[in-house]
Amino acid sequence: MGAMSPWHWAIVAIVVVILFGSKKLPDAARGLGRSLRIFKSEVKEMQNDDARPAAPQPAPNPLPAGQTTDPTVTEAKHTEPRSA
Repeated sequence: MGAMSPWHWAIVAIVVVILFGSKKLPDAARGLGRSLRIFKSEVKEMQNDDARPAAPQPAPNPLPAGQTTDPTVTEAKHTEPRSA
């Protein structure tokens, strides 16, 4: 007896029509339909965005800061001047 029988649904429908009136129900249904259509198109667009391959990201530099792979570049060594 936990499920709603057809009589329960009929009573709920009558109460909704009495509360909201027969003029506002079509407008409410139309607004709900538009909202669902927009929601559906946005979900579809999100799925299309996920399906597209992302732009390739540049590989991170595995060398520590200051080191290069170019053999012509030499690092300058900083030395402290000695006090006399």
